[in-house]
Amino acid sequence: MSLEHFFIIDSTLREGEQFVNAFFTPEQKVEIAQLLDAFGVEYIEVTTPLASPQSEKDCQMLARLGLKAKVLTHVRCNLEDAKRAVDTGVQGVDLVIGTSSKLRQFSHHLTIDEIIERAQEVLAFLSTQGVEMRFSTEDSLRSDPADLFRIYEAVDQMGVHRVGIADTIGIGTPHQIYALVSALRQRIRADIEFHGHNDTGCAIANAYAALEAGATHVDTSVLGIGERNGITPLGGLIARLYGTSPHLVAKYNLPLLVHLDRRVAEIVGVDIPFNNYITGFAAFTHKAGIHAKAVLNDPSTYEVLRPEDFGLTRYIHVAHRLTGWNAIRHRAEQLGVSLSDEQIREITRQIKALADVQALTLDEVDRMLWQAHYHNLESNPTLLTPGGVA
Repeated sequence: MSLEHFFIIDSTLREGEQFVNAFFTPEQKVEIAQLLDAFGVEYIEVTTPLASPQSEKDCQMLARLGLKAKVLTHVRCNLEDAKRAVDTGVQGVDLVIGTSSKLRQFSHHLTIDEIIERAQEVLAFLSTQGVEMRFSTEDSLRSDPADLFRIYEAVDQMGVHRVGIADTIGIGTPHQIYALVSALRQRIRADIEFHGHNDTGCAIANAYAALEAGATHVDTSVLGIGERNGITPLGGLIARLYGTSPHLVAKYNLPLLVHLDRRVAEIVGVDIPFNNYITGFAAFTHKAGIHAKAVLNDPSTYEVLRPEDFGLTRYIHVAHRLTGWNAIRHRAEQLGVSLSDEQIREITRQIKALADVQALTLDEVDRMLWQAHYHNLESNPTLLTPGGVA
């Protein structure tokens, strides 16, 4: 089952470079590649060397970094592109060509037979170059499945290492992706890669469905950045797999995800969304009283992800009208403040009354707790003697 044996192809330095705010300097590309390598992704896909002279230099530079991850580049399915790609020293070449009727009509004007002939020509060359070969159809979800299977079966016979399904405009649903990958899995021997855009919010679910159906590789980018709404986010895929079973992602350096998200967000000039998977500021924040009580007793009651496994901590939000006395007691314990249950309940009542008419801060709640604590000390001076609680 692919959920037990899958690989991540991170495309932050290829698809991510197509994000509207992205302009990666060579130094930033090296930094991002090294962070991804330290995180443990198995592949790093970089921009085609034909994009610009600097892109070609960057491709060569990244290929020479000596990373554990394999460095791939993504090029059009033609012989000259493939030769330029090989010359950069990358370990794999990812070929792509549009197969939907729209792209065949408005892009390259090739028939299905001509696409197969071109793929065979390019793969014949690459098979002599000692590189990993992937052949992907673009706009797969709007292509005729019969056309797709003809093409995939032809390149499979050429010994391609992977074939790629690309939901280029994010139109697919998990059911559609599962059905397409399952059918393809029955027809070819090669590995199957899924590349899903997030235009309709299904990228993570679609990637997971692809793995369940037999795909072996999933394309991601940090924070999901890419063309338009981007693709499957690295953190989102990790969260989904962890939610199934933490052992599925045990091979990755999970605490590094926070730094990856923050650094890429800084480079491309965006904020990490408050509800971002794992790294959003509210991801492990609990507010409602019944939630807080249960989480304090057993975090698994309201957490499918353990923040500790990602180098993070949960936060119980107490300065609001929904707070409960268990949460206030927990805050008092954090501060080292000794109060009776009766006092905690009274302070909770005061917090709720105040929060009904104004916004409160944690400092204001803490001040109320400390005031009650000092009142106890003044009322009972023996608490200040050695062995007392103060």
